[in-house]
Amino acid sequence: MAKQPTKLKERLTNKYRMVILNEETFEERFSFKLSRLNVYVFSGLFAIILIILTSLLIAFTPLREYVPGYSSTALKKKATDLTYKLDSLENEYQTNNTKLRVMMSVIKGEEMVSDYYQRIDSIIQNDKDSLDTKKLYASTADSIFRANIENQDKFNINTSHSNIISTVLFAPIKGTITDGFNSNEQHFAIDIAVKKDAPIKAVADGTVIFSEWSVDTGFVIILDHGSNLLSVYKHNSQLFKKQGELVKLGEVIASAGSEGLLSTATHLHFELWYNGYPIDPTNFMDFE
Repeated sequence: MAKQPTKLKERLTNKYRMVILNEETFEERFSFKLSRLNVYVFSGLFAIILIILTSLLIAFTPLREYVPGYSSTALKKKATDLTYKLDSLENEYQTNNTKLRVMMSVIKGEEMVSDYYQRIDSIIQNDKDSLDTKKLYASTADSIFRANIENQDKFNINTSHSNIISTVLFAPIKGTITDGFNSNEQHFAIDIAVKKDAPIKAVADGTVIFSEWSVDTGFVIILDHGSNLLSVYKHNSQLFKKQGELVKLGEVIASAGSEGLLSTATHLHFELWYNGYPIDPTNFMDFE
């Protein structure tokens, strides 16, 4: 049994001479000695080196794009660009969706001011719940004065709008105000009595974002003046601008009428919206 490993060792270590001869003259050109063990070792090393070089070549050169399972550089770049575009589209969708909700609420008369009041009430209530009144040591007169101020400011949706809006506004038409802005009665507009077919003008430069017919309010046109400022014109008899058109300050956009189920006489129902909430137009322009 001991002869078996010995024979294997001898077979691996036996020297062989490899000779390269000239086929015509049989002249010896090149020769070297080697054993089977040398052949196995050199073959193994060559295979390992070849595998390493091939892996490096595939990993760090454009050749990897031709190997199944590897993504190309152009594909990765395109995927990254699409990811950025998707984020931008999502943000734009959210912005447009918010503007659409505000616009539709204006058209349908479903103003969101009640939600605004509820949000303010909840904030104030949370502040009151977290307030430690024992540390204030306020007098009775001071407490009554603070309560009066809070009640006045809590529902004042026009506070500081005149200081925030920097756009110069001009009256869309001159006439008699028959119904003014009244947040308590949820009349978030002013009604101006005018002659039929009197020209209605844009209060400032802007873009037409809505120009359609409504059953309740007749022909309605809404302008976006930028800086989150919208102007709304209802009960018109005719519209001269379409959605997407640009308008200039003082440009005629409609003619006055008494269209819609909610209208009883010829007048302009005019609204101003800032940051999604109505404001009193008489604070910014003179209608008479």
